Amino acid sequence: MIDVVEFELGRELYAMDIQLAREIVEMMPITHIPRAPDYIAGIMNLRGEITTVIDLKRLIQVPGASGDNQKIIVLVAEAAGGSNLGIIVDDVHSVIQVSEGDIELMDEGISSGVHAFVKGIIKLAKDEGDRKRADTKGQQGGGRLILWIDIKKILDDLVRTGQV
Repeated sequence: MIDVVEFELGRELYAMDIQLAREIVEMMPITHIPRAPDYIAGIMNLRGEITTVIDLKRLIQVPGASGDNQKIIVLVAEAAGGSNLGIIVDDVHSVIQVSEGDIELMDEGISSGVHAFVKGIIKLAKDEGDRKRADTKGQQGGGRLILWIDIKKILDDLVRTGQV
């Protein structure tokens, strides 16, 4: 079983490895940094620690307006190369356990280039709880699909190319 944090970006479902998340906090005031790349929302003071905040939706180019329930997932320092870093998501749904049989890993051909940040697709069976949420989202079919993204790889690429 794999534990992941399920969250929303632009009305789509995404997941990331739970061990990369230090905590999830409500949206708080963010100080914008002049001339920073557009995906860097700014910095915040989280209990005395200056933390850089990245707008994940802008970074991975997900369309759609931001919702009212935005959260900040603060990452463990190891995931961010020793830095204090948080990522803004539209909402955090839950921490879920997924069996390896419910994950379709991306192969090299599909995941290269633009989609290199996608580790796999999580296929969840449609149960009673899922049906209620899926109906409110207007989805039909056999269950939810969640894009499992590789936050560590995204951040490593940014550091490697000097974009953070």
